[in-house]
Amino acid sequence: MDWDEYERNALTELECASTGDELSDAHVRWLGRRAELPQALRRVRDPETGRTLNALRARLEEAERQAERRLADAELRQQLGDETFDPTLPGEAPPVGTLHPITQVRRIVEDAFLGLGYEIRDDREVETVEYNFDKLAFAPTHASRSSRDTFFLDADRVLRTETSPSQIHILEEKPPPIYMVSIGRVYRRDAITATRYPIFHQFEGLAVDHGLTLGDLKGTLLHVMRALYGDDRRVRFRTHYFPFTEPSIEPDVSCGICGGAGCRTCKFTGWIEMGGAGMVDPQVFENVGLDPEEWTGFAFGCGLERAAQLRHDIPDIRPLWEGDLRVLRQF
Repeated sequence: MDWDEYERNALTELECASTGDELSDAHVRWLGRRAELPQALRRVRDPETGRTLNALRARLEEAERQAERRLADAELRQQLGDETFDPTLPGEAPPVGTLHPITQVRRIVEDAFLGLGYEIRDDREVETVEYNFDKLAFAPTHASRSSRDTFFLDADRVLRTETSPSQIHILEEKPPPIYMVSIGRVYRRDAITATRYPIFHQFEGLAVDHGLTLGDLKGTLLHVMRALYGDDRRVRFRTHYFPFTEPSIEPDVSCGICGGAGCRTCKFTGWIEMGGAGMVDPQVFENVGLDPEEWTGFAFGCGLERAAQLRHDIPDIRPLWEGDLRVLRQF
């Protein structure tokens, strides 16, 4: 084998390669696993021939590296000469996600109550019937105890239908005064509509102290509503009934989609219900060993999805759960 001629031919092809593909072909032909030089190196038996062939391979590999640098420099010069390429411009920013609108609303609620001195809790989602119903003074015949309204895991455990059990937990953990808000997922067998979903998030609060009144409750709710919706939205309170509060009220917020004129979202009333509230029923205090003659308190609960829907004037609650990026990118 004439190795001098092999070297001349290999160097010529490596030095003349004008593209990456041509350089790759030259590498395969002269330095690849099946090329004559690597095959000869595998068969070599004497040291002198081995030194000669290794030196030849080193010279060819260096020539290949120089060719790679030459082609890279040529590509860079071509890019710099292209009028559409400006190396002084910043690179493209990677896409950055945003907080889900429900998370945004949750943080607004947390900030509003932390500013009032409330404690934030996040309790378990699987509850016992005792804490979800019994200690909250639900009557044995109350509709919520039915499997048509509640997800039962077995006879004694349910997926919590509201975050109210947190109120019982904290009342059993420490003595009043108590100012607490529990935030988390709850589950109900609701039909999916423009304003209802079987899984949703709820913030529910409890205040227990000496001398609390219904006026304190309304002032607290108005503070949170203003933080969520601003000063322009109207808020009203209606009397209602809940097993664990007496008297009970429901706060409504004027529909921002129709401006109060009436639409499908507000069921043509001009108002959207926010949740429930009221003064803590004396029976609840007795269930946790507190004297209702000494302590007074109020409780309230509202849905975060409903709050996000009202805050952003979303006509339907379902897009908040569908994960459609076309919707979520707007917030």
